[in-house]
Amino acid sequence: MAGTVLLLGTFDTKGHEYAFVRDRLRELDVAVLLVDTGILDPAGVEPDVARGAVADAGGARVEELASAGDRGAAVEAMARGAPVLVRRLFDEGRFDGILALGGSGGTSIATAAMRDLPVGVPKLMVSTMAAGDTRPYVGATDLTMMASVVDIAGVNSVSARIMTNAAGAIAGMVGARAPDLAHRKVIAATMFGVTTPCVTRARELLDEFGYEVLVFHATGTGGQAMEVLASDGYLAGVLDITTTELADDLIGGVLSAGPDRLEAAGRSGIPQVVSLGALDMVNFGPRDTVPERFEQRRLYVHNPTVTLMRTTPEECAELGRRTGRKLSAARGPTVLFVPLRGVSMIDVEGQPFHDPAADRALIEGVRETLDGSVEVHELDTDINDERFATAMARRLHELVTETI
Repeated sequence: MAGTVLLLGTFDTKGHEYAFVRDRLRELDVAVLLVDTGILDPAGVEPDVARGAVADAGGARVEELASAGDRGAAVEAMARGAPVLVRRLFDEGRFDGILALGGSGGTSIATAAMRDLPVGVPKLMVSTMAAGDTRPYVGATDLTMMASVVDIAGVNSVSARIMTNAAGAIAGMVGARAPDLAHRKVIAATMFGVTTPCVTRARELLDEFGYEVLVFHATGTGGQAMEVLASDGYLAGVLDITTTELADDLIGGVLSAGPDRLEAAGRSGIPQVVSLGALDMVNFGPRDTVPERFEQRRLYVHNPTVTLMRTTPEECAELGRRTGRKLSAARGPTVLFVPLRGVSMIDVEGQPFHDPAADRALIEGVRETLDGSVEVHELDTDINDERFATAMARRLHELVTETI
């Protein structure tokens, strides 16, 4: 047997389609666990876990959802319950991978459950929504979406091929075995183009110290993914050089990682060494996509698809205060490194975002809210100076070594 796949979906409307996929998986010698997230009696397939258990896990009663006739409320309730129930089944060792089929409602329910599973667990969503903006469904996980091409409404010559491909894909995923690599402690680092020299030098040094370094591009999903790994216990330490996503969250840029950015490592007690990388900028798309209210601001066309906006002293002060509060709440060893001569490649003297007043406001904001539990190093360099990168990497190595 190649493993067990959990088939998660609304069996009242798509039971025959799920029966088709179940049979394809069994032909591939894959066991199947069927979990129903519909609210009416299933048709075409009998679930192993009934819809009532999913509703109960979300604090609802399936009978009440059915009688109310409110589809939106039903989707919301099942999207609450599915992650709880599916995670419980995974923790019990009941399945090795998960597959679902759906339109917008079914995709919302199933992907909510998939996002709650650890990185590395195979997750495949066949969806009518896969050809558009998938970020709300994928989040920061390793969830794979497959476009259904046609609506998932019956088994026809097109849907049969798509669903057969999906069965083969998830079977391959659960049967695949990752090679054994030399075990090294894992460090996460955050990087942007304007902090690349710093991260590159720090990564090289940490590699010499024997760590495996995962570098995350600070594009919103990158920061979120790093924080998921921190919460899931994958990381021995975090080198959070580039916290620029905080600026997009505060001001309304396109690369926000959400309001909880810079909290997961501290909440998990993981050693973290942090800096203020690229807090001099907010990110937008092409120049003509910058909101009109920002037209009078200092803008810099980084490339044809990215336009940067300089943060003001007032915004920098608030970013500093938020950084200080988040770091002060950390439960584990936390160190802040402050570059006094620029927080990015274009924030140094002679570059377009050089603004000593804004940088001073950022640093003063940090000092205002940072408590004595956080170790602080202020260096008279810019962030990309090799001395700055080396100091950060060495201090993180010391912290991780001390916690062993």
